[in-house]
This record gives sequence, C-alpha cells and structure tokens, in this order.
Amino acid sequence: MDIILEGKKLNKSFKTGEKKTQVLCDVDFFLKEGEVLGIVGESGSGKSTLLRVASGLEKPDSGELLYKGRDYTGSSPRQTGEFLQILFQDAESSFDPRMTMERSIMEAGRGKKDKEELLKLVKMAGLDEELLKRKPGKLSGGQCQRMAIVRAFYSGAEILLCDEMTSALDVSTQAQVMQIMQRLKKEGKLSAVFVSHDIALVSEICDRIMVMKDGRCVEEGETPEVIGSPKDDHTKELIESARKQSIG
Repeated sequence: MDIILEGKKLNKSFKTGEKKTQVLCDVDFFLKEGEVLGIVGESGSGKSTLLRVASGLEKPDSGELLYKGRDYTGSSPRQTGEFLQILFQDAESSFDPRMTMERSIMEAGRGKKDKEELLKLVKMAGLDEELLKRKPGKLSGGQCQRMAIVRAFYSGAEILLCDEMTSALDVSTQAQVMQIMQRLKKEGKLSAVFVSHDIALVSEICDRIMVMKDGRCVEEGETPEVIGSPKDDHTKELIESARKQSIG
C-alpha cells in the first residue's frame, strides 16, 4: 500500500499571555491508502492538535505535511478539503443550521449534482432519505454524525480525519457509527486517521496504533502488536485502564 498522508517533524506551540506551551514535539506519522490509523492518548497529549495541523485548521510551527508525496504544508482548509475531510465530536455544529442536510451535503460536492450517489450514501449510512429535508437541529447526534460521514464521501475526499467522533454519542449510537466505519473499511473505501482517548474502541477498527503523551509519539505499531505486547509504560497504563472499565 502506498503512503497517502504523511507528517514529518511536526512542531506546534500555543502562547497564552507570557506562557508558551509546546503541544507537538517533532511528531512523525504516516497513513497508507486503505488503512485506518488510530491515535490515542489522554486529554492534552496533542492528538487533536495533530489532526488540526494535518487538516490545515492549524499551521505547524515547523515540519512538513505531504499528500501522496506532495508538500501541502501551510495549505488552507479550503485547499485540503479537496482530498481530506475532518469529522468532529459535535457533528451538528459542523453543519449550517439554516440549510437542509441535502443542501449542505450538495455544497460539499463542489458543484456536483448527483442525487443518485447521495441517496446511495444515505442508505449506506443506515439513514432514511427523508432526513435530507431536515435541518441539523432536527436530527439526533448520531444522525448528524452519520450525515457528516455521508458529506465527507460525497465531497470526494480520499481521507477522513476523525476527531473523537463517537465520544459524545450513547453506546448504541456509537456502535451504529462504528459499524458504518467497519463496512467502509471492509469495502476498501476507507483511509482514515481515528483520534480517540479510548484505546479499546481504536483497537476494534484500526490497523495501526500510535500512542501520544505530552506532545510526543511514545509508541507506534500494528494494532495486535501494540495491544498484545505494549512496550511503553504509558501504553500499558491506557490498556490497563480500558480493561478495568470493561470489567467495571
């Protein structure tokens, strides 16, 4: 599999008054075509910032971003939207509250007017096409999240960046969203970076796992290897915490 997305020596800091906080420290990552990469870590580990940098929502202080080997460092979200889409925890706020779902999704298609493809994607997401006539405030959180997945695929994006996309959902709705992701992966349609604090959830869908702590990557490898034989103490702590939660 070819590498479709890559970050090299990425650094990012934020300044609050006189205080400067380094959020990313020389972070490297790569994503292969047709692969799902999981990035896990506690709150403040830098995982969401890494996704925002990769999407163009934040500019790195230094380092390189590559799409299919071509440098896109410093590109705006409008430019990166041609090949990637980011899915957030609060999907509803990512839609214009004044627009119907159909109009919002059609606009993401950049002039494409393929209603047949749209209906096919809505069906794939397990949604009723009647929901396309509604505005985001009239959908549940799970319905909005699945519509966000529909929009991402309708836009023609090759890469999904998922930032804690299921953490605001209840368990059954979370399972529905994950089933869609699993189906897309099985069909070979999914190249994604899946960011979560939940290592158990990540291990269900991801081919590889990258563990972050204090803005650095402390461990990376194939999912069975990282889960079965973790090398870093922080990875061991995350796995043990997930195990206790599942028992509790």
